[in-house]
Formats: sequence, C-alpha cells, structure tokens
Amino acid sequence: MSTINPATLSNINGGGVQLQQSQSEELRNSFMTLLITQLQNQDPLKPMENAEMTSQIAQINTVSGIEQLNSTLESITSQMNANQALQASGLIGQGVMVPGRQIMLEQDGEGQPYSTPFGIELAQPAANVQATILGQGGQVIRRYDLGSVEEGVQSFQWDGKNDQGDVVASNRYTVQLEATDAEGEVIESTALNYAIVNSVTPNDGNGGVRLDLGAIYGQISLNDVKQIL
Repeated sequence: MSTINPATLSNINGGGVQLQQSQSEELRNSFMTLLITQLQNQDPLKPMENAEMTSQIAQINTVSGIEQLNSTLESITSQMNANQALQASGLIGQGVMVPGRQIMLEQDGEGQPYSTPFGIELAQPAANVQATILGQGGQVIRRYDLGSVEEGVQSFQWDGKNDQGDVVASNRYTVQLEATDAEGEVIESTALNYAIVNSVTPNDGNGGVRLDLGAIYGQISLNDVKQIL
C-alpha cells in the first residue's frame, strides 16, 4: 500500500519554519488532495487502516492546531500578565512578608520600642524555633525560643529588648532562626522579613511582575511574597 511521501509531510508541517496563513491553507489543500488520491488508488485487498488515516489527517491538523494554540497562548499570557499587574498594584502601600532577615527597630515619642515583624516559612511543623537577634557587628543581642510553630508561614514580633531586659537603640538588626523537630534535628526553614511595597513594575522582561520594596530591600518578584499584613 502506498503512503504519503515523508518529505511532503515535512513540508506540510513547515520543516521547523513558521508558516504564513496562506501557505498553511495551501499546504492543507495539497495534503487533502494527496490523501484522496491515495484512498482512490489503494489496494482493495489492503485498505488503509483507520489508525493510519487518523494519523495522517492529524499531521496536517497539527499545522493549523499549533498556529491556533500559539495565538491562544499569547492571548492568555497577555491577559494573565495584565491581571497580575493589576492585583499587584493593590499592594502599593501595604506591608508584606518576603524572604529576608532584617528587623528595623524604632522608639516612639515616649521611648517605647516597636519593631518590624519577622517570620518563618516551614514545610513541616517544628517542635521549637529559636530566634537570635544580631546587631550590626554580628554580636548577639537577644536569643529566645518561640516554641512550637505550625507549618506554613508564621510571623512574630521582637520586643526590642536584649537578654538583660533592656531596650536597645533604634537601628537595623538581623534575625537568625533555627527550627528543630521533636528529636532536636534541624529542619528546613526560610526566614522572612517585613517590607512595604512602594511601587510595581508590570513586566520584568520575563513576563513577571516585580515589587519595589525600597532601597534596603530592593525589588522582588510578586511570587516571592509569602504573606500580606
């Protein structure tokens, strides 16, 4: 039984080159002509199997199918990017928890300390999480236990005091977090810090949306936001 020349099928499928609409239609017409001719001249004792016919028809449909799919995907991607940028714009002025270890400590007019939140992301529950607050030179300011912490994202607040119970100076501090299971084994975790979204960049060149968190934290992907406060 005769079959359609593979070279013809390669040409019909574009040979790896994107086809124009008119070219695609012309090749589809040529393909159908060849297929009809093949059916008319096939051996009556060895007719073309349904699977063979379906396979050959599918090959020409691949041309128009890919063209339509690419067009649809471009439209969907464009719409998703626009929706993501619109949603991200609603975060301007809001606080978010993102990967990082910075804590900003300030004091109000009455000398009472207040700090930006810090957090942790866990893939599994922790029997205990220990927080260590470090100064600018790496010295230990405060070390204390946060107790058991559930999986997911959890946020905490430092009271601005050192191990002696004294309020420390307004400054930028670093937090180190260590999560352990019931056997005392360290488990994987990600430290998070607080930042305020200043502006939004709709497209970073890769189809993503980026958030501007200011000079200290820089820009991050919208996908890196772990919690909105």
